[in-house]
Amino acid sequence: MSSIHSNPRRFTLMATSLALLFGLPLGSQASAVTEAFTGGKTNLDVRVRGENVEQDNTLDDAYALTVRTRLGYTTGKFKGFSAFAEMESISALYEQKYNNTLNGKSSYSVVADPTGAEMNQANLSYTGIGDTVAKWGRQRIILDNARFVGNVGWRQNEQTLDSFALINSSLPDTKATYAYVYNVNGITGGDTKVEAHVVNVSYSGLGFGKLTGYGYLLDFVDAPVASQQTLGGRFSGSASLSGSMKLLYSAEYAKQSEYQDGASTIDANYMLGEFGASVSGLTAKLGYEVLGGDGAYGFSTPLATKHAFNGWSDQFLATPADGLKDLYISLGGKVMGAKLVAVYHDYKSDAESIDYGTELNFLVAKKLGKNYSAVVKYARYSADSYKVDTNKLWVQAQMKF
Repeated sequence: MSSIHSNPRRFTLMATSLALLFGLPLGSQASAVTEAFTGGKTNLDVRVRGENVEQDNTLDDAYALTVRTRLGYTTGKFKGFSAFAEMESISALYEQKYNNTLNGKSSYSVVADPTGAEMNQANLSYTGIGDTVAKWGRQRIILDNARFVGNVGWRQNEQTLDSFALINSSLPDTKATYAYVYNVNGITGGDTKVEAHVVNVSYSGLGFGKLTGYGYLLDFVDAPVASQQTLGGRFSGSASLSGSMKLLYSAEYAKQSEYQDGASTIDANYMLGEFGASVSGLTAKLGYEVLGGDGAYGFSTPLATKHAFNGWSDQFLATPADGLKDLYISLGGKVMGAKLVAVYHDYKSDAESIDYGTELNFLVAKKLGKNYSAVVKYARYSADSYKVDTNKLWVQAQMKF
């Protein structure tokens, strides 16, 4: 495929069209277009990861060693417009002894990192309206803590959204986001056709926290009975005490119900309360999260970064019909420049308070200069009345430029 620079006729035609569009002299317009295309920025991201999964069932243990490479380019601006494109390739570095969900190796436990190459992001941005960014195309969207809208950044192939988005910050201390989403590019390469409206408005002028209201209206084109709307609010902040001590707190509530042709059984609540403290670089948190369920339907978060919540072993990517109550405590800090995190979860159902099990999570992460980092991560799920005992271990190295 020829590029603009290798095809002078195509470049001349584009420059002429832009000149006519903006009504300025052809020579200056052509120069400005050339500068926008050549004066951009390239990004490179290479991540190598080993993942081991052991489960107390008949599946063989999974061993995956994969490398993800992303190469992107952001153009300079022309009349407020700029473009971004990013290619992504995921490869296995030796024989695939894991089920990547597409390779047919169902005798192994799942490591949800299929191999292949794709256009990870491709979008056009416009900043010509004051305090507003408009973006159209395939893009990464992360709202708040990614509990409802995120990119699932832990997986090698992230989740991106084909959408039109507007972000406005014209009001003091206020950020308003609207996105119309028409396709979800999932972590295993599949497409989910939607007609979704995403609204998120936050206010950070209180001084002791940020208040956010949101509405996520999701109409699933190929599965209309799953269509849902989620309306809610979140407050999160911190308060400094004497010395280096700081209090941390978050509270959130959301109501989920049917939308468009969604089933009448879609009816559940979401609640979160989290309280913690940070002193001398050490942070401790106690949290309680409830995804409601009544035996027929459990609160769902189809656009979320689910891996970041309810344990890293990913037992609750789909909320059970009886719902989920997650009581957790976390402790984190830094030792010799390395980030250390430990988390304990106790899981029960929302309906009937059935014991699901417990989980331990550990993480060590270290930046190695400006462009390099390493991570070791472990999750151990001890099953009670839900699924089976599961151990997962990750060792990862990454470079970003």
